[in-house]
Amino acid sequence: MGFHEVRFPANLSFGSTGGPERRTEIVTLANGYEERNTPWAQSRRRYDAGLGLRSLDDVAALLGFFEARRGQLFGFRWKDWADFKSCRPSGKVSDLDQAIGTGDGAATVFQLAKTYDPEGHAFHRPILKPVAGTVVVAVAGNRQVETVDYVLDAAVGTVTFVLPPDVGTAVTAGFEFDVPVRFDTDRIAVSVASFQAGEVPSVPVVEVRL
Repeated sequence: MGFHEVRFPANLSFGSTGGPERRTEIVTLANGYEERNTPWAQSRRRYDAGLGLRSLDDVAALLGFFEARRGQLFGFRWKDWADFKSCRPSGKVSDLDQAIGTGDGAATVFQLAKTYDPEGHAFHRPILKPVAGTVVVAVAGNRQVETVDYVLDAAVGTVTFVLPPDVGTAVTAGFEFDVPVRFDTDRIAVSVASFQAGEVPSVPVVEVRL
């Protein structure tokens, strides 16, 4: 699958609508009870990029980005302003934000992840597109130094240590991250007259599996 490691302009994604989507299959039995199941282990996010447009210059920037991605052909990074940090959106990223593994004395590669509702029925989301320069990592609470103690692969969200963490040591991390997406249309219709009157085009964007 083609993917460009570029982010949709963050000033245009600000103001867009969207969020996670789940797929639940529900069967109602003869006695009125339900059986519920899902074929999706992970949610899939959808957004409307058109709602972040505020001027004709924004429209021009959108069209340029759309053309460079060849419509739906190439994926790209998207900043979800409601969920883009390992901590709360208003918080400061810390190397203790998220548990990403426990050392066993042999493993050196750890996948970045974010846990939702850790006090209840926790859901673990792999983070595949961290933002380079924002990732901080700790082992047993001790901050590690990037390029000295570990290497980050920002294209897949993995942390590779030079030396494997000791058995039983907690590996934690903090980060900002993007969502891998693509345009969900091969056509963008813009009316300059209607845009100036307050109407904006619908530009659907959908998360892609990597």
